Parts: sequence; structure tokens; C-alpha cells
Amino acid sequence: MKIFEYPQRVVRHSFPALIHVNFRIYWLGQCVSLIGTWMQNIGQTWLVFSLTGSPLLLGLLGAVQFLPITIFSLFAGVVIDKYPKKKILIITQFLSMILAFSLSALVFTHTVKYGYVLILALILGFTNTIDMPTRQAFTIEMAGKEDLMNAIALNSATFNLARIIGPAIGAIVMASLGAGWCFFLNGLSFLAVLMSLFKIKVNPYVRRKVSNTLLKEIKDGLKYIASEPSLLQTILMVLIIGVFVFNFNVLIPVFSKNVLHQGEKVYGLLMSALGLGSLLGALMVSVNSKSGPKVKVLVGSGVMVSIMLILVSITTVYYYTAILLVITGIFNIWFSTTANSTLQITAKDEYRGRVMSVYSLVFAGATPIGNLFAGLTTDKYGASTSFFLSGVLTIVLIAFLKLLFMDKANSKRLKPS
Repeated sequence: MKIFEYPQRVVRHSFPALIHVNFRIYWLGQCVSLIGTWMQNIGQTWLVFSLTGSPLLLGLLGAVQFLPITIFSLFAGVVIDKYPKKKILIITQFLSMILAFSLSALVFTHTVKYGYVLILALILGFTNTIDMPTRQAFTIEMAGKEDLMNAIALNSATFNLARIIGPAIGAIVMASLGAGWCFFLNGLSFLAVLMSLFKIKVNPYVRRKVSNTLLKEIKDGLKYIASEPSLLQTILMVLIIGVFVFNFNVLIPVFSKNVLHQGEKVYGLLMSALGLGSLLGALMVSVNSKSGPKVKVLVGSGVMVSIMLILVSITTVYYYTAILLVITGIFNIWFSTTANSTLQITAKDEYRGRVMSVYSLVFAGATPIGNLFAGLTTDKYGASTSFFLSGVLTIVLIAFLKLLFMDKANSKRLKPS
């Protein structure tokens, strides 16, 4: 019927990744599961602070959950390259479900203690160490190279929409039923992903067996990245942006209070503005993804984010700041989606797991370093100066990196054959 033709044309033109049955089934499962994940995030934070009343112990919880990713990501990459990614995801998603149900059981039985939550967070950290890069590397098997960028953008849109919806639902559930129900509902949400994984049928890339040791496999993967200029340049740019840009959780609350002289409502508004920009950016990338990832978009979006940070540093009116943060969110997603797509499309099949594990490592490893930089500069010079320094340093380092790789390319061309 003609009534259905227009929506189908829109999907084919703007969201071609959804035409792939496997990706569509998996994406719908993620739409449900990610809302549950954000419900658990807000519930766990509230639970720990209620149990301890200590910001330090709350920070320790986050550090423990990310520590395994920082230490073991490279090892995870070797595992991902050796085994079918669908099977790995079934295992990691099942474990995540069990952990959510376990936390809910502790709350329901009134036996929950901070130490128990810490142990469960550590186990979840180990699970995510394998799960995160596997999900990244699995996307290309479901959507193919041609529609990969569109698929990554759709995943990003889902993540950012869940980041808005999940905490809102979680807050209502906590207020009316208690935090335990956030964890229980999150556990149920994993059933959507598990059902989708069992339903989809892919032809997985399984690497031939090799006799190298684990450390040799890691070394081989790192040498491969170093030998491919596009991979190395992208990884280094992700590191720069990760250290100097993704520090909003440190800078925005201080900027709201000390510079804008506003309270919690404006702080929430500014964080929502950043989230709204990320969602808009993901939808924009989805619609404009047919041309694939380009270096000029990667560099340009990184520079635009830097300019936005500099402009934020000179604002003193909160609604101007909110507008700039919406634009920042848009270019953040342009950058991260382009970087992710570049790595996956460029990497050979036998190295893709290790490449994406390095990507996860750089993202996770940059977070504590960046937060420390933002914290120190904000404490000594103020939030405005910290925003300014972050923007300027990002532009300078991106320019240096671009010149460095141009010199390498020119030197290769000048070498006699």
C-alpha cells in the first residue's frame, strides 16, 4: 500500500542500516536494554551514596568499575579476534543480567552492603572489558561496511536517547518502589538483547588458529596499528579529545555555580543540553552517513569542539552556555562516530577486535587523566580558564598531529623506489 511506501523510503535513504534484518533485530533489543542500563546507573549511584554518605566511596565505585577496562582491554582484543563475537556477547550479556538480578536481590532482602556493591561493580567491569569492544566489532558483521557508519550513528542515537529516558524512569521507580526495582528491571531488559542475539544469523569471521602467546598477539596488534597511518592518527586523536574534551562531569557543575552563579536546575539544564546535542548529532550523522567516514570530518569536528569550549569559557549567561553545549554535543558525536567507523572499516578482519580494544582502552584510559587535568586546572585557575585551556590545547595538538602525519606521508613519497 502507498501509505507504507514513504516511511520505507525514509528508512532506506536516512537509516539504511535498519534494512539489514540482523542489525534491526539487535538494535531494537538495544533500545530496551540501554534504558535499563541507565536506570541501574542512577539507582546504583543513589544506593551507594545512601549507604555511605561519602563522595569518596562513590568515586571509588566508578574507578573500580572502569579499572578492568584500563588494565585488560588489550588482552580482551586477542580473545575477541579468536572467537565468534555473537557467542561472546551472549555470555557477557547473560553475566550482566545475573549481576543486575543479584544486586536487586541484595536490596530486596535488606542484605546489601557497600562492599557487595563494589564486588559486583568490579565483576561488571571485567564483563564490560570484553563486551564493549565486542559490540563495536560485531556491528560490521550485522550491517556491512557500506552501512557501518549509519549503524554506529543509530547506536549512538539510541545510547543518548536512553541517557535521557533511563534516568527519568529510574528516578520515578526509585521514588515510588525503591532502587532495587531499577536493578530488577535492568536485569529483565537484558532478555531483549539475548533474544535478539539468539534470533539473528550472521556469518562470523573466525580467525585461523595461531600458536602465538597472548603477549605476542597483543604486540602484533599494536604493531599493526602503528604501521597503518589512518588507524594510528585516529587513535591519537581520540586520545587528545578524550583527555581535554570529555571532562564535562567535572567542569559543568563548577562552571554553573562559580561562573554562572546558578544552582542545580541550571546544572541539570546544561547537562541536558549536552545530551540533546549528542542525540541531534547522532541523527544528523545517520542521515548523512552514505559518504562514509572522512579524515576532514574527523579533524574538522575535533576543531569545532575545541572552538565551542573556548566560546563557553567567555560566556556568563546560562542560556548562551546551553546553546554552545548543544553544538558541542553535535560535534562530539560527529567526531566519535567518524573515529569509530574509520577504525572498523580500515582494520583487517583478523585485527578488528584488537583495534577496537585499543579504542576502548584509549577512551577509558583518557577519562581519569582528563578528569585529573580538569580538576587541577579548575581548582587553581577556575572553570572558565579550564574550558579555555582545554579548547586551545586540543586545537594545538590536533594541528601538530595533522602536520606530523603530513610530514610522514611526504617523506614516504620522496623515498626512492
